[in-house]
Amino acid sequence: MRIKQFREAAKMTKTDLARRMGVTRQAVSSWERGVSYPTAANLLQMAALFGCSVDELLGLGEMACKEGEGR
Repeated sequence: MRIKQFREAAKMTKTDLARRMGVTRQAVSSWERGVSYPTAANLLQMAALFGCSVDELLGLGEMACKEGEGR
């Protein structure tokens, strides 16, 4: 997951993101540490907020491109 990377690039604190998402700061912290995972709805909301795809947020964008190369 690249939540922290996108959050920091947006110059947001964990508290800022939590408030915009309607979750606790602790939830954001848990997602960033890999202790728990956001719901599909939260992933979609974060992707819209950060202007990226869910794949990019999950760190799959580059992998998906490399797997598709030779096709």
